[in-house]
Amino acid sequence: MAFTEDFDNYFDTDDFAVAASWTPNGGEATTVNGVFDGEYFDDVGGSVGIESSQPRFTCAAADVPAVAQGDAIVISGTTYEIVNVQPDGTGEVVLILEEQ
Repeated sequence: MAFTEDFDNYFDTDDFAVAASWTPNGGEATTVNGVFDGEYFDDVGGSVGIESSQPRFTCAAADVPAVAQGDAIVISGTTYEIVNVQPDGTGEVVLILEEQ
């Protein structure tokens, strides 16, 4: 039996999800709801004083069926390039982003 899950409540923008505009390379923009995380890292890799962030967007895989590296996604007015696609096997996908 395949795992199925209804993510509608989890990705409801009335709670903690946001609406984003995903544009596949060469395609039309589509609105998709998901959870944005702009986690900030201070001193990545030890004591060398590097600061960075690794923004990511988690959404239902069914909402972005052809998502690929190089696609664009706009979240809260900021444009990101999708640099990695990480499906989790449960129907969600984590998109690793790079601000443009």
